[in-house]
Amino acid sequence: MSPAVRLLRAGDPADFVVLKDLESFDVLQTYIDGKIVFDNGQVLINPINENPINKFSCNKISEKDILVPFKGGKIQVIVAKDGDLLTGKTIEKPLLKDNHVISDISKDMLKIVVVNRYVESNPSVGFIKNFKLKSGAMAGSIAHDSHNIIAIGTKDSDIVKAINRLIDNKGGIVACKDDKIVELKLDVAGLMSTEQAEVIAEKYQRVNAFVKELGSELTAPFMTMAFMALLVIPDLKIGDKGLFDVSKFEFTSLFVE
Repeated sequence: MSPAVRLLRAGDPADFVVLKDLESFDVLQTYIDGKIVFDNGQVLINPINENPINKFSCNKISEKDILVPFKGGKIQVIVAKDGDLLTGKTIEKPLLKDNHVISDISKDMLKIVVVNRYVESNPSVGFIKNFKLKSGAMAGSIAHDSHNIIAIGTKDSDIVKAINRLIDNKGGIVACKDDKIVELKLDVAGLMSTEQAEVIAEKYQRVNAFVKELGSELTAPFMTMAFMALLVIPDLKIGDKGLFDVSKFEFTSLFVE
């Protein structure tokens, strides 16, 4: 068979780009249906104002909502891995205060919280290693696959502040320490923004840099955190209903003998 022949004929949709050359492939102009929509760096499409689609139906939380009463024994802890979706798990002796389990900075064992953002429910709380925050907290509404709110922090007051800020913003990423908050709002489904790409990139870099200042050594701490709620990739993850042992494919208790 002879190869198909493609022709550009009068009356056909004129969708094409004009390039500076075939080496750099710099786009000088773009045409759609014969109309120029981009010309030497200028976008000529008229913007359309739309209300972003989003759903945040949860109320703000308090510190008492994420308390973990000590039930005896040790606890299962998620072990995050830099640049990897897989996690490990370890059994650790918890740090207690007033008979509640709290973050243990000395052992890099931080509290991790998931809040269902679609319906009212109690937060799910666990503990995680390798984020290495020495102070403050981080939170985001990018949490595969359900994209609930997920947060990690060194103390409950900062964790709650970060989560509640996300609820106010209807999504995004946040890092905070005491009264300092650095954030990126994502008002489209809690996952995207209507701002220019350059603006978003600059804000993301600032939030990411602040988390590094708080102590994290992960290459992409927010990306790593986003996959801690993905309940189909081993070993131990956390969803809005609690810790999940992916190897056994069942929910599991925080406390073990």
